[in-house]
Amino acid sequence: MDHLLPAGIALGAGLLGAFLLRMLLRWLAGHAGRTRWGGDDVIVAALRTVAPWAAVAAGVAGAAAALPLTRAVQHGVNQVLTVLLIFVATVTAARVVAGLVRTVTTSRSGVAGSATIFVNITRILVLAIGFLVMLQTLGVSIAPMLTALGVGGLAVALALQDTLANLFAGIHILASKTVQPGDYIQLSSGEEGYVEDINWRQTTVRELSNNLVVIPNGQLAKSNMTNFMRPEQRLTVLVQVGVSYDSDLDHVERVTTEVIAEVMAEVSGAVPDHEPAIRFHTFGDSRIGFTVILGVGEFSDQYRIKHEFIKRLHRRYRAEGIRIPSPARTVALQQGAVVLPQQRAGEDVVPLP
Repeated sequence: MDHLLPAGIALGAGLLGAFLLRMLLRWLAGHAGRTRWGGDDVIVAALRTVAPWAAVAAGVAGAAAALPLTRAVQHGVNQVLTVLLIFVATVTAARVVAGLVRTVTTSRSGVAGSATIFVNITRILVLAIGFLVMLQTLGVSIAPMLTALGVGGLAVALALQDTLANLFAGIHILASKTVQPGDYIQLSSGEEGYVEDINWRQTTVRELSNNLVVIPNGQLAKSNMTNFMRPEQRLTVLVQVGVSYDSDLDHVERVTTEVIAEVMAEVSGAVPDHEPAIRFHTFGDSRIGFTVILGVGEFSDQYRIKHEFIKRLHRRYRAEGIRIPSPARTVALQQGAVVLPQQRAGEDVVPLP
């Protein structure tokens, strides 16, 4: 009976310590949630799991030490507690490292989604190290296991060449920062959309129609690709316009510039500080052609901005009396099979019966 009191005190102290630690970490979690950095939330959440368990294990170890246990039983209890702590610490460390990697990846890419390839790799590495430490603690030699893993790894690598190729291609893509989640890309094969995620095997792309396209990382690395978000998210789009030959080009330029400024200031997704740009370039068959250069915030905004610009420009041209000629074709007639010698280029010849 003399040994039960110290054992009970040790166990009670461990439980009390676990309760106090949990309350303290809950208070810290509230403060961490108000900070801008997300890493402190991950660390505090992990500590809320491991710290109370550590306090309970310490209390059980103290209680076991106070009891008159045999050396074998004492050793067994200590070993079980050590393995339990290693397991909890490993799982917690895997969560912390994976959460920090996710936080860093998200902050660097500037998007909501994260590149899970790095998260999964770090989580697997931490769990594997913890498993090996656990085996070593239990007295199991890990040297033969490492040797077997080395030999078996070669066979697995040969059998999974395509999978490993996709894995390393994904790592290379993310490490080179040519593509990040959230970027809008277009492949030479025709696929285009926003990159949702890059995992260990494939890249998921969301089209503007909200359909998902799954592209193996190896194919993505070998394809010619245009990234519309890098080096800058803003881009310019070109709209082709034509006016009749009797138009006053200075008047056309002034009116078009006003419409551009109006669209840039009022339409969502436009660039308000974009300098209006108009370039005349072609004497066409029935019109003088020119290009209007518009600034857009990101790739998908161009459709809405083009839509509004064409509507407003057409309405303004009609109000100003500026004519946009429709395509015209001159038809020449001939008698029998004799072709008129004065036929001009671009004319159609319709034989008469």
